[in-house]
Amino acid sequence: QVQLVESGGGLVQAGGSLRLSCAASGLPFSSYAMGWFRQVPGKEREFAAAISARTGNTYYAESVKGRFAISRDNTKNTVYLQMNSLKPEDKAVYYCAAAPSIPGLNQGYWGQGTQVTVSS
Repeated sequence: QVQLVESGGGLVQAGGSLRLSCAASGLPFSSYAMGWFRQVPGKEREFAAAISARTGNTYYAESVKGRFAISRDNTKNTVYLQMNSLKPEDKAVYYCAAAPSIPGLNQGYWGQGTQVTVSS
């Protein structure tokens, strides 16, 4: 059974930082692409960042590029999202996703999400 468990969300002031973690189990982690998405109530879920399986290539939404950094530790089956220079518009529920390839993340496995709130 595949499980993705996010942690690290919380309340932070604008300009601050948070690091999200997503611990994966039940899948061959090192062979899976991982991604972070976010969703605001009433809006569609949007892509934030992704990291490929073997090469570790990273991809970012324009809205977070230069502020967020995705990384993975295959020894811990964990993917991270370091979020710096947070803005009020970054407030959302952040979800971790896993799939054999980055294009398949939307149809892959999902965690339950972790809330990030940024105060102005």
